[in-house]
Amino acid sequence: MTEKQPYTPPRVWTWEPGNGGAFANINRPIAGPTHDKELPVGKHPLQLYSLGTPNGQKVTIMLEELLAAGHQGAEYDAWMIRINEGDQFGSGFVSVNPNSKIPALMDHSVSPPQRVFESGSILLYLAEKFGAFLPADSAKRTEALSWLFWQMGSAPLLGGGFGHFFAYAPEKFEYPINRYTMEVKRQMDVLDRRLAEHEFVAGDEYTIADIAIWPWYGGVALGRSYERAAEFLDAESYSNLQRWAKQIDARPAVKRGRIVNRAFGPPEEQLHERHDASDFETKTQDKVEGAA
Repeated sequence: MTEKQPYTPPRVWTWEPGNGGAFANINRPIAGPTHDKELPVGKHPLQLYSLGTPNGQKVTIMLEELLAAGHQGAEYDAWMIRINEGDQFGSGFVSVNPNSKIPALMDHSVSPPQRVFESGSILLYLAEKFGAFLPADSAKRTEALSWLFWQMGSAPLLGGGFGHFFAYAPEKFEYPINRYTMEVKRQMDVLDRRLAEHEFVAGDEYTIADIAIWPWYGGVALGRSYERAAEFLDAESYSNLQRWAKQIDARPAVKRGRIVNRAFGPPEEQLHERHDASDFETKTQDKVEGAA
């Protein structure tokens, strides 16, 4: 039996396509489109191109919350971008987001149409556009934005760090799993301590900070992210995080938003495209498959 040798980085790294476990077929070290493909445009001013991952859920939850609050201008079409098939590298998508990551939004209610990419930027854009879920008071607004940007900086360590090495890497390695587990548990403790003092993350008001943080850390707390991760991280021990995660999960707009553009999980929790509020009643995947 040949003993595996430790890895020594070369002086200059070279790309070997297909090397890297899950999602390796769509990872590459260069930007730009790989093929020509126009994006569809529906009937509403807001056109969302996304997938029901945590980052995608942020925006669909925000849009559903805006509609629930009476902002009819927030009606939207949500088109699925299948990242495992490379849709994000189509020329149309790259024109909306040159970074080829979901979600991406086009606002056709302004002239010329406005593109918005990066999930945190989209949340802030929508909050300012509709005057909702972001406090007008300067101090409260700053607190909400601080937590929004905390999420943007912290979640890559949860997803690309812990999630990758715990769930997706082709081999299990103790060092990176320990490294990222330590950081994720520290982040969960940050949230747990904060939520011991306040009903919501930014204070006593539900804001885009909660909408941004919940799909990532609420997903872990509720056992929906990365198989066995909740047990591994002892998520139940963070009682304040658990209270908040369940409270947000119970919101009707969150229940709707979290299933939009979702292509995995139970069929009744998958709404591949969303073009009308009635789609939640008639076009979830269980009904589509039942009618086939």
